[in-house]
Amino acid sequence: MNSVIAIHPYKVEGMWVFDDPAVGLTQEPFVSGADAIIDRMVEEIPNAELGFTLVFSAQPFPGFQAEFEWRRTELSGNWYYCSALKMEGWLCPALFKYFDSAPKKIYAQFRPKTAQ
Repeated sequence: MNSVIAIHPYKVEGMWVFDDPAVGLTQEPFVSGADAIIDRMVEEIPNAELGFTLVFSAQPFPGFQAEFEWRRTELSGNWYYCSALKMEGWLCPALFKYFDSAPKKIYAQFRPKTAQ
């Protein structure tokens, strides 16, 4: 598995989703607070709803903007808290497409998507 992962969320019918054909995900939604965290983190990214790049890792990396600390398991997902934002979000089992187990911390960077 990669130690730094990039996905490209976008909005469909008002909901943040992402595709990652490499792991079999199509329009995988962010829900239960994770969507609100994205709204907050992309406020300064023009047209983020059309797509932006989310880079994340279980290890700090140059340029990360937010640190999320594992709080608890609920149902088949995991809750993470960002003290800087004072926000909590739930990550569904799609997390395990990228990590063998729920990391104690997740570091993230939200940036404009570059043209392809």
